[in-house]
Amino acid sequence: MQIVLPGALPDAAIASELASHMEKSAPRFTGWLGRAQAAVTSADPAETFCTPYEYWLLRHHGFEARAGQRASAGLAALLARETGAASELGEPLWLAQLVHVAPARDGAALIPASELAITPEESALLLEAAGDFLADSGFAITPFDTTHWRVGPPPEYRPACASPALVSITSVNDWWTQDAEGRPWRRLVNELQMLWFDHPVNQAREARGLRPVNSLWLYGGARPSQLGTPDAAGNGEPPRVLRGLQGPALVQDWGSWLQELERLEHEEFAALPDMPRLVLTGRDRIVELSPGRKGFLARLLAPRKQDWRRWCSGHD
Repeated sequence: MQIVLPGALPDAAIASELASHMEKSAPRFTGWLGRAQAAVTSADPAETFCTPYEYWLLRHHGFEARAGQRASAGLAALLARETGAASELGEPLWLAQLVHVAPARDGAALIPASELAITPEESALLLEAAGDFLADSGFAITPFDTTHWRVGPPPEYRPACASPALVSITSVNDWWTQDAEGRPWRRLVNELQMLWFDHPVNQAREARGLRPVNSLWLYGGARPSQLGTPDAAGNGEPPRVLRGLQGPALVQDWGSWLQELERLEHEEFAALPDMPRLVLTGRDRIVELSPGRKGFLARLLAPRKQDWRRWCSGHD
């Protein structure tokens, strides 16, 4: 079994202080950490253009970026694989996610489709309304699923795009580049934002207390053929992803984070007879843990009990 815990690596500034509280809240879990063999991987979003969890997922599926591509380029192809959507293996796959963009203290904030409750009818009506603007834009757009549209960009258009998930936890301004290459897409998005401002779909959504769907976020660009065979670390069983630590970690609410860790200890970890393989992610790192060696050499070769505190706090 393999368990993935996004947000399980606390920020370096607080990790040492949290360690003793972690041992009290989750003794079984921290016991696993103390006996495990750890492999630490850098996952700086400034380099990958995606969240550390997304980067791990791409690695898990054997994605190989090509020259000039960021890791995030594989996310559209990965979504197609996970949903079983039809896609040409040898053709780049670009997707635009339907999102909400709103003013924020540090520029603009993106609310991803997963938080918008978009219906198939709303998606279809917004795409229909965009038809006149698409004709002269250089972009071909067709439905992909309820919350995504497939994008055919102009020839030689290959921007590096951050994932919607990463943008949603940072700032649109950090990733909305103003270079000349991106001008055609920016122009199209600006036109659609004005078109959708008072569209009946959004008027109806606001009447129901929902945020309007007022923008698109482009990402992807890799070919589905760049994905490999999923890693078999879980003996063929798909990894279990437990996301409860992610929210508190993002807002640095470490009290709630410890409460969630304690809940996981009692409701998830306590029932397991043996340590599973674990994947922990933080802001810019991934730690993959496998059970320590067994046998007569175990005590000799086992990591020191406190080693987990070092890699947990980024001192690896």
